[in-house]
Amino acid sequence: PRPGKPPGGSTEMPLIELMRDSDLERLALERVVPALLARGFCYLDGLLGDVAGDAVLDQVKEMHFSGALQDGRLAGSASGVHRRSIRGDKIAWVSGTERGCEAINFLLNVIDKLISVCARRLGGKAIRERSKAMVACYPGNGAGYVKHVDNPNLDGRCITCIYYLNKNWDPKEHGGILRIFPEGKSYVADIKPLFDRLLFFWSDRRNPHEVQPSFATRYAITIWYFDSEERAEAKRRTRSLTGTFWFLTLKLEGRRRRRIP
Repeated sequence: PRPGKPPGGSTEMPLIELMRDSDLERLALERVVPALLARGFCYLDGLLGDVAGDAVLDQVKEMHFSGALQDGRLAGSASGVHRRSIRGDKIAWVSGTERGCEAINFLLNVIDKLISVCARRLGGKAIRERSKAMVACYPGNGAGYVKHVDNPNLDGRCITCIYYLNKNWDPKEHGGILRIFPEGKSYVADIKPLFDRLLFFWSDRRNPHEVQPSFATRYAITIWYFDSEERAEAKRRTRSLTGTFWFLTLKLEGRRRRRIP
């Protein structure tokens, strides 16, 4: 059963005690694991219920209206490319332990439990860590995010999870569809960013995706779960490249000094 409203109308967090682990395990085993293995993506509707979902939405709106969300950054973009032509969202990173993020922390605990069940059944993936939560808002001015892959370079990200917070969303009027282009398939998957919907998909090149232009305020929370072995290897590569860079820099500096009369 989903969390209901406690006696007296209180909506205080945490509500995690109201969601049984057995229900989450059933969702993971019957819905998420088979869909990820067969299609590479899956979504669950009505994950938290209205009370907890509203509490998460209220906290995200408070972050937005207080100015806590900043323009999303681009990784490795070419010079001269305008950021908003690629991604138009505003974001903030949270752990869930911050004051005012109690409901978000509840959500993260629920997703953590789902993924912990899935992890043991997804082909030997060593999923033991995740990112902070990225709280995002597309402000409704036609902003979107062009087609991209979350993890094109083996950085460790394994599963992308996106929780949507948009009530009364009409894609024909509001846009904002997340379109997945499954690798090697002749179809696309259009995911509506509906309130209390949780989407899962593989983060690598199997799932290029885009956020189509949004014409109403669109909220979502994204977290990435890491394959620990791939993540560790990515960190080793980074350390090696950093060491090589500094070695070459010092060597070049030494040559320059020798040339000084």
